[in-house]
Amino acid sequence: MDAEIQVVEVKEVQSRSGNTRYVVRDADGTEYTTFRPQIGREAHRYEGRRARISYHEEERGGFHNVYLDNIAPASAETAEAAEAADEHHHGKSPDEVGWDTAVEAADWLLGAGETKKAVPPERLYDKLRPFKDLVADDIREGGDEGGDHPRDRPS
Repeated sequence: MDAEIQVVEVKEVQSRSGNTRYVVRDADGTEYTTFRPQIGREAHRYEGRRARISYHEEERGGFHNVYLDNIAPASAETAEAAEAADEHHHGKSPDEVGWDTAVEAADWLLGAGETKKAVPPERLYDKLRPFKDLVADDIREGGDEGGDHPRDRPS
């Protein structure tokens, strides 16, 4: 099967047998697995970008597995849009831009006076992470112009 996906994350996981398993997660949370290093390395190039993939599904040992067979650039139209977004965000992934924005907004997110004293790391993370997620999701959905999102409209 073929699909065009937004590659959110590529992880390398050591299997019990010592082989490296590459796990590609898309914006919908679907995970595609490959044990082929060349496909895994290529997948890293598309992290935070759109890609065209080929995959197949198998039932094995009571588990439903989705195996990545190939990964390539997205169609020309979406690839051009992704390149424009990359240029706008200086080649950073949506998550990286989200964290940068959240850190810049930390004073506002934590509240007046909070940043004048030490903030426990867990509390800082709990305050910044939801904002980072909103920014990254907005970028992935192509909403960087502002005002387009339902939460930006007056109620």
